[in-house]
Amino acid sequence: MDYKQIEALVRSTKSIVDNVTLNHDVRSKGDADFVTAVDLGISNYLKEELHKLWPDIAFFSEEEEAEFHDPTWILDPIDGTTNLVYGYNMSSVSLALYRGGKVEYGVVYNPYSGECFTAIAGEGAYLDGKPITASKRDFKNSIIEFGAGVTYKEDADKNFLLAREIFKRCLDLRRICSSALTLCFVAAGRIDGYFETVLKPWDYAAASLILAEAGGKTSDYEGKPLPFTHPGTIIATNGVIHDELRELINQYN
Repeated sequence: MDYKQIEALVRSTKSIVDNVTLNHDVRSKGDADFVTAVDLGISNYLKEELHKLWPDIAFFSEEEEAEFHDPTWILDPIDGTTNLVYGYNMSSVSLALYRGGKVEYGVVYNPYSGECFTAIAGEGAYLDGKPITASKRDFKNSIIEFGAGVTYKEDADKNFLLAREIFKRCLDLRRICSSALTLCFVAAGRIDGYFETVLKPWDYAAASLILAEAGGKTSDYEGKPLPFTHPGTIIATNGVIHDELRELINQYN
């Protein structure tokens, strides 16, 4: 399989984002129509192009929650839709190839910055072709991001209580609000940890491989491997702080 060809396809989605963003007719119809146009534009384009090249590989995505197959492409056409609507340029296109019971390849692309994170299982993690590695910072010197999605506000009290307790022990907190990019930032050593109570497989499938190949670690809140067929909790770290962060989460969650 030509992984460079897959990366090039994902990078080419920038034109879809740009075209829809500049289309005043679409923007004037409201935020929902704008997000739908970008989501479906990217989803339909990638599905069509990938199907031409590898017709026997199924799709599992935010736009089409079909029955899970192996092999399958796991796609999130735009991770960080609220960021997209508000012009906060931290959104990403995330694509993973799941085959043989594991993620074999992952690519996460920010169409605004042009940064493209990639990984092939067993071959390391890369940002625009250059190797990246997770940090070795300890907890007190770490920057940790937490997710608190707008659709799960019923969890706000416990999420922010937990965030407060973690803030007391780490250097600082962040909220980038694109889980795929967040995991990639942990992989690149820009931040050191991340947690979220509800996340779906297409949010983390590609980025979890990138982080693992960069020397980091992922698990659910119980310490089990992340599921790829249904939603779950997530902890993603540089590996150094993983157990301490998981212990805190389970103490206050």
